[in-house]
Amino acid sequence: MATFCRHRSLLGLQKLVCSVSPFYPMRSYSSSPFGRIGFIGLGNMGARMADNLIKDGYEVAVHDINHNIMKMFSDKGVLTEDSPLKVAETSDVVITMLPSSNHVLDVYTGKNGFLSGGNLLRPRLFIDSSTIDPQTSRKVSAAVSNCSLIDKRDGWKAPAMLDAPVSGGVLAAENGTLTFMVGGPEDAYLAAKPLFLSMGKNTIYCGGSGNGATAKICNNLAMAISMLGVSEAFALGQSLGIEASTLTKIFNSSSARCWSSDTYNPVPGVMDGVPSSRNYIGGFASKLMAKDLNLAAASAKDIGFKCPLTSQAEKIFTELCNNGHEAKDFSGVFRYYYSGKDEQ
Repeated sequence: MATFCRHRSLLGLQKLVCSVSPFYPMRSYSSSPFGRIGFIGLGNMGARMADNLIKDGYEVAVHDINHNIMKMFSDKGVLTEDSPLKVAETSDVVITMLPSSNHVLDVYTGKNGFLSGGNLLRPRLFIDSSTIDPQTSRKVSAAVSNCSLIDKRDGWKAPAMLDAPVSGGVLAAENGTLTFMVGGPEDAYLAAKPLFLSMGKNTIYCGGSGNGATAKICNNLAMAISMLGVSEAFALGQSLGIEASTLTKIFNSSSARCWSSDTYNPVPGVMDGVPSSRNYIGGFASKLMAKDLNLAAASAKDIGFKCPLTSQAEKIFTELCNNGHEAKDFSGVFRYYYSGKDEQ
């Protein structure tokens, strides 16, 4: 599934956080080995994920550089801290949801970061749900594993880290239906599963450290190339005189059938309820697709792997952004790159 709708207005977040109140029905998680959960990054995804943890009865401490969002949480009785380090000092688990690899590195290893207080840590588990490159995930995981625990209880001998990016976007984050792709120690994954299921409905264990991040960029790479292929075929078909709706019927009953044709069709007028039906507003922004393709291309370059389709897809979506369409859904490549026509 694609990752949709990472960005909504501050008003949307305000409505969300207004639901965070001391009057939540609290449930006891006696089976959970964790007490307080720290959450760093209260953007459109993170705020909703933290909200679902609170709704499920977890005690949560939060931090974000956006003071307005912090105040919204604080006004409703949620503990806020002024640095990642202070969150870590009071939490058993810390979850991060941040925009980029550099942000993750800064929160973990920068000034007032998780590891800036020395080699002894309180959190037994760190979970990063940001979409970043696997190399950075592995680097941070190694730094965490070189630390020791202040309190070695419940069988935990050392702190662990999971990379757990998500699929589903803002709507799934709000509804608690995200899918988590998880890399890291399997015992840590099993211990964290109740947390994932408070924020989502599916968890997939991907193997060792960095494999969750790898799964995410490979998924989005395949999604981008699929959308380009379908859009190119529709636009060519239109130029040769066949309607996109007719091609859609053919694709969806033939070997070309795929998510981009039968679920997320890029041609306006062919399918209701998708971004192409609303002028490519909402959905998964082209600038985010360009970012994820850049991560895939950089990761391939680091290991000397040839990815010609990745490189071409990155160029196309970067061009789309440079031409002023960065906020449009990535399926807008049909109109804004291939000059495809709306279906009447």
